[in-house]
Amino acid sequence: MRRSRGIRMGLAAVIVAGAVLVALVAGAAQAKPLVVLPRPGQVGVSGSWMYGTLLNNGNVGDQFGGGTGLGLRLRYRMRFERGFGLTFETHGMDVRAGVDPQTNYWDGTKLRADSSDAYRKADVFLYGVDFYQMFGTRTKMTKLLSVGAGLAHPVFELNSDEQQFPFNDGAYLSAGAGIERFFWRSIAFDLGARYQAVFIGGKLNHDLQASAGLIFYASL
Repeated sequence: MRRSRGIRMGLAAVIVAGAVLVALVAGAAQAKPLVVLPRPGQVGVSGSWMYGTLLNNGNVGDQFGGGTGLGLRLRYRMRFERGFGLTFETHGMDVRAGVDPQTNYWDGTKLRADSSDAYRKADVFLYGVDFYQMFGTRTKMTKLLSVGAGLAHPVFELNSDEQQFPFNDGAYLSAGAGIERFFWRSIAFDLGARYQAVFIGGKLNHDLQASAGLIFYASL
């Protein structure tokens, strides 16, 4: 009697375990995928932290070097793995070490680096349009090549906390590469690097930038 009861209990345990396994498999089969890749016609919103530097030439690069920045981009996916978007960025640049005396952009006078009228940092705001060629859009990692153009608005901050606007708005051209690595639903890591030719005051400045952030594609 005890033996038959043990056999029945063992069979019941096997049946329960089998039912649980079947339920788990069925639930996994019906569950939605973790990653939902964007489709043509969807718009992505990207926020990025950036670090970059101006090369030591031009009328801004000879006095300002590297610094951090922030970027906001809208990226619209088209057919045939192409896209276009809008870019809004601010690039912060600190005064280069050893630049003393500085040259005032207004009148060309020389200023000691510790004087109240000397420069402390520069910010260049970029507003532009980008065009993208994408690769691997049906995988979790989309690769991007981009070209862009737009307006550059420079602002200079003095040691006295005042701002100086010695130049009118200029222009920029850019070329870059990056990746979108999707990890949950339609959210991806957005990593990239760009070269930007920035024309300020009629002179060319070379800007190198690297960015890291997140991009989210809204469902339509």
